[in-house]
Amino acid sequence: MQQTVQIPPHTVNKTQNQRKSWIRRLGSQYQLILLSIPFVLLVILFNYVPLWGWLAAFQDYKPFKGVTGSEFVGLANFKVLFADPHFLVVLRNTLVMSGMSLVTGFVGAITLALLLNEIQVRWFKRVIQTVTYIPHFVSMVVIANIVLMFLSPDGGFINNLLMNLGWIDKPIYFMGKGEWFWVIHTITGLWKELGWSTIIYLAVLAGINSELYEAAAVDGASRLRKMLHISIPGLMPTATLLLIMSVGSLINTGYESQMLLGNPLVIDYSEVLDLYALSVSFGGGDYSVGVALSMFKGFVSIVLVVIVNFIARKLSDTRLF
Repeated sequence: MQQTVQIPPHTVNKTQNQRKSWIRRLGSQYQLILLSIPFVLLVILFNYVPLWGWLAAFQDYKPFKGVTGSEFVGLANFKVLFADPHFLVVLRNTLVMSGMSLVTGFVGAITLALLLNEIQVRWFKRVIQTVTYIPHFVSMVVIANIVLMFLSPDGGFINNLLMNLGWIDKPIYFMGKGEWFWVIHTITGLWKELGWSTIIYLAVLAGINSELYEAAAVDGASRLRKMLHISIPGLMPTATLLLIMSVGSLINTGYESQMLLGNPLVIDYSEVLDLYALSVSFGGGDYSVGVALSMFKGFVSIVLVVIVNFIARKLSDTRLF
């Protein structure tokens, strides 16, 4: 004999009230919902609809046959990708350059924001901010050409300076030394994006309660003490969140600066996954392997975000999800 479980009336009423409250709140915010619809559609159009093309990673894709007409080959393209010795080289380059850029950019942006926050002379602070922001708005093509001109062995500023100081006897071909490329690339990226990266940290510092600094000053705390015990702890939640999101794009380093600064002499150090994908897809005509590489990058990005988010959740209350 089956027993009928009765739900208490107050539980049913509570659930109904919660549903009505949610519907009422949704209706009161219909303007925001309508405004967000175009952006949601754009995200779906450009981020989810293209995922249909990932089917090519499991096919012997032919452009004239399309995704629906190409032969299915399973994981063969992934086997080809991972069996290529050069893939490990470009993966190493990608991770090393991305890691160096992430560390220097993260630490540099926080350091610059802390220093700017301590400047009391407003006009000088604004000048420093403007000077550091400008490179962000300059094309990478221009930035790369400036770097190449500075490092040129034929009248470059750096070589002339070193020779005038007597540190070297003949010009150095900086861009011909593969082991230096990672450092040059990192410094170039830091110069271009450092000032722009400080904006959000300066906004967070501006939002810290000024009474905390006043109380610390009354207790005799120096500027360094206030920075260590008030400014830095106030930045940490935002910095951790930005770090998690940055790690997600660690393997998606792009290819503009590597392509513009690189040359055949340093290709073993300058080629990254995106350049490798372009070379395989458009240079070799093997589009399926290029798509397989994109899927691999997406999978690695998700894994990195989950791992860093888990670590951040264990070490602090800050997390992405």
